[in-house]
Amino acid sequence: MRNTLTVVIVTYKTNKKILNKCLSSINKKIKILIIENSKKFEDKKYFIKKYKNLRIICSGSNLGYGIGNNLGLSKVKTKYCLILNPDTYCSSNFFKRLSNILKKIKDFHLIGCAYLKDKKNLPAGYFNSKGNKNFKKILNSNKKDSLIKVDWIKGFSMVLNMDKFKKKEVFDQNYFLYLEEIDLCKTIQKINGNIYFANRLKVDHLGFKGSVGASIIDKQNADNLRNWHYMWSSFYFYKKNYSYFFALKKMFGKFIRSLIKLIFFYLTFQSQKKTKYLYRFLGIFYSMIGLKAYYRVKKFY
Repeated sequence: MRNTLTVVIVTYKTNKKILNKCLSSINKKIKILIIENSKKFEDKKYFIKKYKNLRIICSGSNLGYGIGNNLGLSKVKTKYCLILNPDTYCSSNFFKRLSNILKKIKDFHLIGCAYLKDKKNLPAGYFNSKGNKNFKKILNSNKKDSLIKVDWIKGFSMVLNMDKFKKKEVFDQNYFLYLEEIDLCKTIQKINGNIYFANRLKVDHLGFKGSVGASIIDKQNADNLRNWHYMWSSFYFYKKNYSYFFALKKMFGKFIRSLIKLIFFYLTFQSQKKTKYLYRFLGIFYSMIGLKAYYRVKKFY
């Protein structure tokens, strides 16, 4: 796989220990490209010396998941690319199994991976509740197919067939955080492309540990960022892929609930909960009126 696969990892001042664990789980013969979403990669000499197959590019600013990966994908010369979050760890047989899968299947856009430990969140699924219900049964059974055709996959670990992506902007650059990969899957579904879930490709995912810096994080600021962007991205996803009125219908309940809870927690002097619903409310509101996903925490970004 040396000449057919490149691993792309988007980082933002990622904890050295976490990133080291991720890189050590990657086959040493495979090219790795890190896109550091800042002006400087702090431990560059250490990592370049330790991993001879590694290249690091600094973007200059925090571009987010989608744009950061777009930059990385524009540099990929191999037929396939594996996007990994920096807070992931590939199982010991991951690349051997991936090699076997790529020999068997040629006509695909994306292949998603399974969680090594997490059994609560779906790693893939369908854009309808019935499909997801059946998918859960398959995941919990002992008769799991190695490849299952699905509507969407999670972006913590995904394989791209670069022959299917002629444009440099694979991900929609309007997103900053959340739903970029789901949006990409929706776009592929519209052109009848093939998306698969590979149950035997196991990846341990720590979850939101690789993109908020290595220093002690102000939890409140991190939560504000997540709440704002999850709401913004949700409304934008529905508006883009269905219609504005569909998005309004899907998100109006959350919009009103956020407003009511914001007022309630304000009047009862519950500052932390008030802040949570303030940012949820603002995320939906700014997406509703068509403003970009501009919100950042200056301390982080």
